[in-house]
Amino acid sequence: MIIDIHTHAFPDNLAGEAMNKLAYSSKVKPSFDGSISGLLSSMDRAGIEKAAVLNIATKPEQVFNIIKWCLKIKSDRIVPFASVHPDNGDIKDLIKRIKGEGLLGIKLHPMYQDFYLDDDKMFFIYEEVAVNGLILIFHTGLDIAFRSDRRAEVKRLKRVIGKIPGLKIVATHTGSWQMWNDVLSEIAGLDVWLETSMTLKYIEDKKIFLEILKKHSPDRIMFGTDAPWSDQKEEVELINDLDISNELKYRIFSENAQKLLSL
Repeated sequence: MIIDIHTHAFPDNLAGEAMNKLAYSSKVKPSFDGSISGLLSSMDRAGIEKAAVLNIATKPEQVFNIIKWCLKIKSDRIVPFASVHPDNGDIKDLIKRIKGEGLLGIKLHPMYQDFYLDDDKMFFIYEEVAVNGLILIFHTGLDIAFRSDRRAEVKRLKRVIGKIPGLKIVATHTGSWQMWNDVLSEIAGLDVWLETSMTLKYIEDKKIFLEILKKHSPDRIMFGTDAPWSDQKEEVELINDLDISNELKYRIFSENAQKLLSL
């Protein structure tokens, strides 16, 4: 069973507009239309059984609709993650509600939500996520639509890791997109989950990726794609083509996500 810990989708009535805007800003051709049905078809082509759909609240008022959307799409194959916005005034209650609805965690994105990973104001949110036993998925590193923005850079992530007991952090794009040398030297081996999306097709030297795998805990690496901004079938093939053990591939593709998501 392959689990994709990092995908995106939108309600059918919003998918077209959202995809057009995001494709324009990122200059990336999406692999499907941004709908749940499109995601499921993509998963079938790639042999992926389950996928986490990560939502981002770009405005405070979007949080309630995101929670409703998560509950609507939740299924045996779709594991939705909610979001909160740093400017929400009722963060504590919102995170409790997310927990109470049976959702597993939240996604935060510094560029789209206008914060630095290590902003003092953010630690209250991180603490509430930890208290409620939820998973916190960060966008980390540079961003394909914000190529010079360093709000999610490795040194900021490092300041967050380990500061809050019990906080389960997943760092996207193998720890920080386009900053993989820093990942290897600064955070590989620390208590953080790394997911592999949009790494092997962009990293110039795959040896760096393999060195990260060697240095990091084999229990803290998961498969992700960032679909529709990357093709799921291609991302599966890139992992399968690596010269690593079948045991490690199994952990990356399935076992580690099963444990983190309590599947």
